[in-house]
Amino acid sequence: MTRTVDVAVLGAGVAGSSMAKALADRGWETALIDRQSFPRHKVCGEFLSPESRSTLHALGLAEKVENLLPSKITRVRLIFENGADVELPLPGEAWGVSRYSLDSALLLAARQAGAELHAASSVAALKPLPKGFAVEMKRGGEACVLQARTVIAAWGANRRSGLPGYRPDGPASSAYIGVKSHFVGVDMEPVIEMYMFRGGYMGLCKVERGLVNAAALLERDSFAQAGKSVPDFLKEAARRNPRLAGRLAFAEPVAGSQAAVAPVFLRRKPQAWDGMPLLGDAASMLPPLCGDGMSMALRSAALCAPLADLYLRGGLSLADWEQEYTRSIRKEFAGPLRWGSLLQWAVGMPSAGKWLAAISKLNPGLAEGLIRATRLKPDQT
Repeated sequence: MTRTVDVAVLGAGVAGSSMAKALADRGWETALIDRQSFPRHKVCGEFLSPESRSTLHALGLAEKVENLLPSKITRVRLIFENGADVELPLPGEAWGVSRYSLDSALLLAARQAGAELHAASSVAALKPLPKGFAVEMKRGGEACVLQARTVIAAWGANRRSGLPGYRPDGPASSAYIGVKSHFVGVDMEPVIEMYMFRGGYMGLCKVERGLVNAAALLERDSFAQAGKSVPDFLKEAARRNPRLAGRLAFAEPVAGSQAAVAPVFLRRKPQAWDGMPLLGDAASMLPPLCGDGMSMALRSAALCAPLADLYLRGGLSLADWEQEYTRSIRKEFAGPLRWGSLLQWAVGMPSAGKWLAAISKLNPGLAEGLIRATRLKPDQT
């Protein structure tokens, strides 16, 4: 069976669902394809930075997210292995909200706008046509083909050879493991707590319904002997930072909320286009320490949607779309990615706790400026 649509968005995460809603809102027949079923848990810090609020408003999604009753967060606290800590104010109110709830809400918004969902459907191949693409999908044992005038890739940091956005893996020594779990029994202030330790870091963030999300990025080699389950990795991470161990001593994991992803390679240079526009983590991946990844995913959709609309209306060539979108992504993301990589490197130094604590006391504005440099500017659209 072959169907024809105006646009196929590949990936129904934050960037993909937002993009599908934006295009469906403009009247385009939009297919939204994801290999997973929903709702589902995903490895993520589950932190919507203050900078994301303006983009949510621009996309018409702010009320949908606010209705999820996210926790309110106003500060960030870095806690080092040696016991030193640094606390900094955020440049506005942030929200803590689980991907289980957020992705489902954004997906519902896309469907209510008119997008057609193809869940639990994997993309087997993309074949160029004279005008668009043939998207070959598989669901269960069945195959189908979707013809689309244009295709937009929002499938995260997927590295499937032969599909757009593929980049060869780096050396194994640079690979990370991402793990997460929800907990109850952790009393959190309106603060996101970032615990540093040898071989990685873990963030604790209160989300909706009083749950606390624990998400960790771990060096694969450093945690090779930790075990194979998410609880094993989290237990080993806590062992490496005494204050984290104390924080989780009486916490109870929420059954079914555990998730893991590996290998994770932190990309530094954004790649906005590979035969089609790339959104979110498919375009670039900000070190999770910076807490602005979901904001960048939303912003990429907000930047791409009006260009896609203009292209579909015949007012913009494919080459001009590529040029303008690539320019916008580089302008918006290059600085945060560069400073984010610097911060990722800095906090990994053994002496980081001492000198960051000293800087924050002697010159609070300098420390706050470094945090601001890793973040996007408010959306002006």
